[in-house]
Amino acid sequence: MTYAVDKSDEQWRSELTPEQYAVLREAGTERPWTGELLDEERAGLYTCAACNAELFRSGTKFDSHCGWPSFYESIRPEAVELIEDDSHGMVRTEVRCANCGSHLGHVFPDGFGTPTGDRYCMNSISLNFSPGAAE
Repeated sequence: MTYAVDKSDEQWRSELTPEQYAVLREAGTERPWTGELLDEERAGLYTCAACNAELFRSGTKFDSHCGWPSFYESIRPEAVELIEDDSHGMVRTEVRCANCGSHLGHVFPDGFGTPTGDRYCMNSISLNFSPGAAE
């Protein structure tokens, strides 16, 4: 897929921390219960840490007890790209930023009690948070 934000590997490495690069550009995962945004409860907007595209509203965040920030839907369906991921011996759905192709996490159909039934399980390091931004 072609993305609106298209940078070389060298550019990404110079703009992101090594930890961000490992998750956003190499589809790594931060350790559970360690992300800065896990317990964030303020109203605001979550954006891609690589390109600042709008991804999630705080009103869709919920505590799924999985160790990563969870949302039941993206800000717009076209804000994220969903890709089948059969790595690690299981089939999952990877979530990428549709603007730059950065890895954000995975979505699972186990968001019980949410309006959509989905759980977008995101890496904190893949997101920026702007408190009070357009809710």
